[in-house]
Amino acid sequence: MRTAYRCRAYPTSEQAAVLNRTFGCVRLVWNKTLSERNRRYRAEGMRTSYRQTDAALTEWKRTGELAFLSEVSCVPLQQTLRHQHTAFANFFAGRARVPKFKSRTGRQSAHYTRSAFRMREGVLMLAKTSAPLRFVWSFGDVDVAALNPTMVVVSREPDGRWYVTFAVD
Repeated sequence: MRTAYRCRAYPTSEQAAVLNRTFGCVRLVWNKTLSERNRRYRAEGMRTSYRQTDAALTEWKRTGELAFLSEVSCVPLQQTLRHQHTAFANFFAGRARVPKFKSRTGRQSAHYTRSAFRMREGVLMLAKTSAPLRFVWSFGDVDVAALNPTMVVVSREPDGRWYVTFAVD
């Protein structure tokens, strides 16, 4: 059974800068990939696979124009491609609407899998950050030190509040 715990997070100014840069890169990758998928489907009538989008991301990182994508953790960027692939699979199966472009004024989020974060004794360290991310644990019946999350989602609401969500199996 999968459970999620959502807590308020309080990043330092350095962490906020890294996370804001990550959110921007995630949004850019989503929008650029969505644009390429739509263009290819309209021009050739062919769907784009996850492997093709992954190869395109690697090529984008090698260009001078998009080299800044290498400055953030690659895991949220890969997760964005996976989420978009699932969104299109659901769309073509008739379970969802067509995926839309992301806006910078809406909720921003980045999904970190186990390879991009470390959680030890209730202290959360994210990839490409130097200090632990401070959060307030408000679940009295669950010991945060014993928590073993499979995924961590860091998000910022449009009103400026930060959250961290722990997905636990």
